[in-house]
Amino acid sequence: MTARLMLMVLFGTAMGVMAQQAPPRTAPPPSRLPARPLPAEPVTVDTAEGGRVRAVVVARGMPHPWGLAFLPDGTMLVTERAGRLRVVRDGRLEPLPVAGVPEVFTRGRFAGLMDVAADPQFAQNRFVYLTYSKPVNKGSTVALARGRFDGTALTDVSDVFVADAWSAGGAAGSRIAFGPDGMLYLTVGGSFNISPGVQGTQDPGNHLGKVLRLTPDGKAPPDNPFVGRPGHKPEIYSMGHRNQLGLAFRPGTGELWAHENAPQGGDELNVIKPGLNYGWPLVSYARDYSGPRIAARPWQEGMEQPAVVWLPSIAPSGMVFYTGDRFPAWKGNLFVGAMVTGRIQGTGHLERLVFTPAGEELRRESLFGELRQRIRDVRQGPDGFLYLLTDEEDGALLRLEPAN
Repeated sequence: MTARLMLMVLFGTAMGVMAQQAPPRTAPPPSRLPARPLPAEPVTVDTAEGGRVRAVVVARGMPHPWGLAFLPDGTMLVTERAGRLRVVRDGRLEPLPVAGVPEVFTRGRFAGLMDVAADPQFAQNRFVYLTYSKPVNKGSTVALARGRFDGTALTDVSDVFVADAWSAGGAAGSRIAFGPDGMLYLTVGGSFNISPGVQGTQDPGNHLGKVLRLTPDGKAPPDNPFVGRPGHKPEIYSMGHRNQLGLAFRPGTGELWAHENAPQGGDELNVIKPGLNYGWPLVSYARDYSGPRIAARPWQEGMEQPAVVWLPSIAPSGMVFYTGDRFPAWKGNLFVGAMVTGRIQGTGHLERLVFTPAGEELRRESLFGELRQRIRDVRQGPDGFLYLLTDEEDGALLRLEPAN
């Protein structure tokens, strides 16, 4: 019996035959460790395989930063949830935000300006892409905007895609990534404030809880899995997700990997394949905030199993497969930002996961938990270092580098 099958059997036995219904729709206040200010001086830690590594503050004073992207010259673009796009150039946070950002819906903790990505042909076209909560009559939805960045402002800004996934309380999170095929992959979160029995993530007629595959102009490519099928949005690549805040392509295989938040326990890391259903909320390893199981069992015929399950939850956000030379022992490892562990605030950290070539998990390591920071995003810079964003009121950009 494989480890994954054994886990499925154990959870099926524990869950019984029937999940409890009508769980609460909002989370109760979590517990908290005492706050700890981020030190100004570098913090050095010992790691299992990477030697001694230190975290250096590059810039701070960014309220709740959300997404990070590098331009070809090393300039960094950072989104702030409140609707500002910031520039970090030559190791310095520029004082004024970038002009030209669209109007952003910011009500609630899950809405705002989210991810940012530079076009693979940025040197020629200067295109920058943003995902954000767009105000609409019914509340907000996830939109993908594109504009040309001239160094200080965005010009020719327009929405190239607006999701059919409105929410009165603010559309949930979104990540974007360009694939090896030149297409743009976009996650649309969903399932917050969804009434029992309403399964929008299972409805192929909307974009809620889906991974989408788009052309750079925001259109559905003709080879998408549901193109031409009645009742199916042609942009959908996969479905049955909750709130996906990490998206990355695995080097060497070209596989698309995404992780998603669950309420309590059951955060998932999935290998995303076209046309498949990943189960939320019909199958899940998670409990709702008051304790009952989300689903009667965590697996079902026709629905995909995750590559990794986090028990307890770590609220994953942002991730990258490391390909650089600064940390040779970490090459090929996956790094995932964690905002909170087991619903205890002040337990954010960075996770390192090691996989076999076939994608089976071998081991994982928790790093920089002593900082007590919510890690919102993690990226690899063109210099081969790892960069983190801390989702705090005094949010910071950190660089991880060998201590020697």
